[in-house]
Amino acid sequence: MSFVRKLKRAIRGEVSPKTATLEILRRTDAAIKARNERNSLASESKQPAHLCRPYSDLNDEQLLEHFQTRQVPRSLPGLKVSGGSSDSERVIHDAAQIVDQHCWEILGFGTRSFVAGIEWNRDLLSGYEWPLTYHRNLTFLRLDGSDARVVWELNRLGHLVPLAAAYATTLDDRFLRAFFTQLDSWKDQNPFGYGVNWACAMEVALRAINLLAAFEIFRRSSHLTRVDLTNILNLLQLHGRHIRRNLEYSYIATSNHYMTDVVGLVWLGVSLPELSEASSWREFGLREMLREIDKQILPDGADFEASTGYHRLILELLLYTFILCKENNIEIPERYWAKLHRMLEFTRVYLRPDGLAPLIGDTDSGQVLPFQRRRANDHAYLLSVGAVVFNDARLKVPGMDAPDELRWIVGAEGVESFKLMTPKLDLERSRAFPDAGIYVMRDRDLYLCFNASGAGVHGRGSHGHNDVLSIEVSAFGIPFICDPGTFVYGANREARHAFRSTRYHSTVQIDDEEQNTTDINVPFVIGNEAQPEVLHWESNEDLDIVVAEHHGYRRFESPVTHRRTVTFDKKQRTWSLVDDFAGDGDHEFAVRFHFSPDLDVRLENSTVVAKSSTGKSLHISSLVDFPVAELEELASSRDYGEKRPSKSACWRIRGGAGRFEWRITPVDDLDIR
Repeated sequence: MSFVRKLKRAIRGEVSPKTATLEILRRTDAAIKARNERNSLASESKQPAHLCRPYSDLNDEQLLEHFQTRQVPRSLPGLKVSGGSSDSERVIHDAAQIVDQHCWEILGFGTRSFVAGIEWNRDLLSGYEWPLTYHRNLTFLRLDGSDARVVWELNRLGHLVPLAAAYATTLDDRFLRAFFTQLDSWKDQNPFGYGVNWACAMEVALRAINLLAAFEIFRRSSHLTRVDLTNILNLLQLHGRHIRRNLEYSYIATSNHYMTDVVGLVWLGVSLPELSEASSWREFGLREMLREIDKQILPDGADFEASTGYHRLILELLLYTFILCKENNIEIPERYWAKLHRMLEFTRVYLRPDGLAPLIGDTDSGQVLPFQRRRANDHAYLLSVGAVVFNDARLKVPGMDAPDELRWIVGAEGVESFKLMTPKLDLERSRAFPDAGIYVMRDRDLYLCFNASGAGVHGRGSHGHNDVLSIEVSAFGIPFICDPGTFVYGANREARHAFRSTRYHSTVQIDDEEQNTTDINVPFVIGNEAQPEVLHWESNEDLDIVVAEHHGYRRFESPVTHRRTVTFDKKQRTWSLVDDFAGDGDHEFAVRFHFSPDLDVRLENSTVVAKSSTGKSLHISSLVDFPVAELEELASSRDYGEKRPSKSACWRIRGGAGRFEWRITPVDDLDIR
């Protein structure tokens, strides 16, 4: 894509002339630096790690002994060699499967085998092998079924983290040797600065964090060799230099990519003070991380990208990094700790009664330090870590056992503290997050999440969906009406376009148009026409009421404004929805409710009934005399790359603006009998 087209895509929304000028100058300077970088890559990759004094004065044996015995810097409290412990059966099983059977899970694609060897640049889906082209010259969206995100997941090397954890528990050297064997293979197939695995600084940063965590455990082994140490120090130095030179920064907008870049530099700078550039990485990374928190984390604790999936990723990054800094007496001002706590509170509130998260906006199932593979809608493990870090029992999910992450992140003492906590239900109540545009109505086993989020990134969008005024509904602890998720990015343009469309969400579509404009050819750009506005919110013991409207259809020749009112009657255990439309002319209104997979969805007279296998059901009926609803065959995705058939109930009404009314009622069929 040309420089001009890239700039036009980046400069959308309101941008001052000064900001636009700065961005043009930045991109011009980056192009000049890229030419210099390319000329130096070959020679730079052959250089040994550049150490600062006194470490540069040590010979190889002394340096090896230093790393095997050093006490500072400190890493995460749980990254210690214990030996003989049996409290991590899952991680030992996963690590043994990697070593013995050469297979592990990749996102939502299931377990993949690498018995014949790992081809680090080959796409597992399409078979396409990404060329070893200079990283800035690669095009990610190829339109041939390949998906860079899938290749990047393999090359984040997250599957090597369980190897280190298993070694810490068993002291079995086969895990250490498997780690360094795979690392040698990776280096051989990924020359510095060339290929898809150097093409995104965020991916380089996540890989560096995973390697640092694993190395923190393996470095203590008496079987660590001088060659092992030399290789990993050199590789991590290259990672730090590459991130610093290829920061995903823009004067117009930054996102989870730049946040991950600078957090990666913090980890490299804190964890490897022996490297001559470590102090500059640490200082720059810390300063930029705090600046990005101010920009990217909204006052009520939500990530600003209108995505619970990316909220999880950023929360995980910041939570683990704050712990790392605290362990090393690096001061982070209290107001940032308070913001981190609000991020955890936001997560605790949006969890459904089944303990899983609504998949609002995009999710690519990304994790940091994946000691255990977590599905995209599994966010509760972070709350366990947060509960210990902040000594806040409100964050503990009732009935949840201590997750594996607790041991590895906060250590055995943290696990015991968590076990002694008595969950409090303070956060299991209705709550409004006006900055995020998320309104949660709940009472015991009933839950509704109302989405009045904007496009994200202060109106510029990237990971938001056309889901304005949509709802998720859970009853009896069963999710009935759900957001369909994301499925994939680059592998399938049509599917990408469908999963973020208005049609795939439980809201109203008018004249088959999108709430915000989208283009199938630019899958990470979304318009900002809807601009939702919440007009009223109230919550008491008996009722919750939210009223909001959006302006996405005001762009029509005959403009329409959609206003939705949701009322939760806690005594009657019902929700009522009122959709008001103000405007001129006749239109087709498609009112949809998207159901979870595995439900038996059928029409019973004029009522849509979604029934679970447990005899619990959800009934949706129109209170206005409309034609019977249609059942549409759509799809849902609970993990990146996974797709399952699901149904949507759709009422199609042709006519002028007016009022539609709906009642949503949970029904226990056993009680009826």
